[in-house]
Amino acid sequence: MIIRKEEIKDYENIYSVVEKAFSAAEHSDGNEHKLVNALRESDAFIPELSLVAEIDGTVVGHILFTQVKVGDDIELALAPLSVLPAYQRKGIGTALVKEGHKKASELGYNYSIVLGSEAYYQRTGYLPAEIFGIKPPFDVPSENYMAFKLSETAPDIKGTVIYPKEFGSD
Repeated sequence: MIIRKEEIKDYENIYSVVEKAFSAAEHSDGNEHKLVNALRESDAFIPELSLVAEIDGTVVGHILFTQVKVGDDIELALAPLSVLPAYQRKGIGTALVKEGHKKASELGYNYSIVLGSEAYYQRTGYLPAEIFGIKPPFDVPSENYMAFKLSETAPDIKGTVIYPKEFGSD
């Protein structure tokens, strides 16, 4: 498996991977594939943090981190993480998360924030965001709103997350 930065030639495949990955998801609005395209066109997009997992020349997974604001700090939101159904439960998503964290840390970001399954994301090191003083801008169970400290020396932050308008939050 190769994990690399997405390229323009991957866009159509990424759209399909995300759409298929979320088609049977328990918690999905069915628009995650459209969200990726919208975020790619936004000011919050960081090309180095849109990664694909490729096996034998086929894109089988994708992860996207985009900028969010927490208080006065610019941090990251992980959304979405997608793996084709036939390739799920094989460590591809975890590998994408770990590589994304490594690249995000190298770029100087301190925290990654995710809304998702506590059973899954806690395995990759995410903890309830409230532990770090990070609050969601909407009502959500605290166990599903998590953050990951990308650097041991990351300063403490406090505040409510402000997402890019592409997420549909105001």
